[in-house]
Amino acid sequence: MSSVIKEKMEQMGKQARDAAFILKNASTLAKNNALLKMADDLIKYQSKILQANQIDLDNARKANLEQAKIDRLVLTKEKIENIANGLREIARFPDPINEIISMRRRPNGMDVGLIRVPLGVVGIIYESRPNVTADATGLCIKAGNAIILRGGSEAINSNIAIADILHEAAVAEGLPKNCIQIVRDTDREYVGEMLKLKDYIDVIIPRGGSDLIQRVVQNSLVPTIETGIGIVSLFVNYDADFEMAEKIIINSKCSYPAVCNALDKLLVHEKIKQEFLPFIINSLRKHGVEVRGCEKTREIVPDVIPATEEDLSAEYLSLKICVKVVKDIDEAIQLITKYDSKHTESILTSNYNDARRFLYEVDAAAVYVNAATRLTDGGVFGMGAEIGISTQKLHARGPMGMNQLTSTKFIIYGNGQIRE
Repeated sequence: MSSVIKEKMEQMGKQARDAAFILKNASTLAKNNALLKMADDLIKYQSKILQANQIDLDNARKANLEQAKIDRLVLTKEKIENIANGLREIARFPDPINEIISMRRRPNGMDVGLIRVPLGVVGIIYESRPNVTADATGLCIKAGNAIILRGGSEAINSNIAIADILHEAAVAEGLPKNCIQIVRDTDREYVGEMLKLKDYIDVIIPRGGSDLIQRVVQNSLVPTIETGIGIVSLFVNYDADFEMAEKIIINSKCSYPAVCNALDKLLVHEKIKQEFLPFIINSLRKHGVEVRGCEKTREIVPDVIPATEEDLSAEYLSLKICVKVVKDIDEAIQLITKYDSKHTESILTSNYNDARRFLYEVDAAAVYVNAATRLTDGGVFGMGAEIGISTQKLHARGPMGMNQLTSTKFIIYGNGQIRE
């Protein structure tokens, strides 16, 4: 069986490489027309998508999948409309390919320029959310990349339905066959073989839980961009506005708890613990949040669940939160540095110096002052859809839009120069 899977994946790799060679020279008009038809066809064939999604939901419930994962799996007419609008928005963005990043004249008369070029073939390995199928595909196509998709088994029917619609629409608008491919089997051996396709895939982007990401990073022969794991903290300084703090904390924790930019850990300055902790814990509980607290927290609100060492480094992805009292901003930054995943962090304060310290000393892809952690998103940042949020420093960091799915190339204009 392994040899059959290897052969299938190598064939997909070859097809993707051939498609990428053509796609890199596709016109902006051709790519935009394809994106718009992809969006229209998602709406046109939404009943097919919803039927496939219902099969996935029925299977998920039979398998007793946890509710947070089921929530991420659900598609509705409204969600499909939002996915389609995301593709339309990508079509409206400027084409990054062949954009001149810089151009300068050297003393010998040569003009040395740097332009954006496609990465080539992008492999996406992801879990749960069928919208990733369309978001990732749209961004890759606009950036001139062929894509190989491998979604999680829990969403296999939804993913295939969406990918097939996208591929047919792209080819109908003149883009190369096999520019969009999806692994149609849930056997995990396909992932293993995909990770070996260094001759065909230029980069692999894993998007999902820590187990998936670590498996890809540790086993891939293809360069990887690490995304997804979000251990997120918010520090409430001694001078924070309580009303604003409540609004931001509730939004950060409760608006969508099953995503990577949701709040996990609340750090509270000890100067305000007596007044703020009962206030915010009561509000969190009203919104159905299970609160776990340190000893100092439990001295003030005794019925809080005792927090453990594991809670300090937990990515809950559910309505749970860890609350810890800290001495000052120094301790808050130390805890964030020790336990968090360099994804998203926020401080609530009116102190300019503390805000500036937090912004420049905290090492994360996105650092906020007086704003919700849930804002870390390509769409919110004006990048259109995103393929994921990178927590590493090479080759991209933070929300990954079209520009982050490109590489660069030097172009040089000469008139007879030679190396002296």
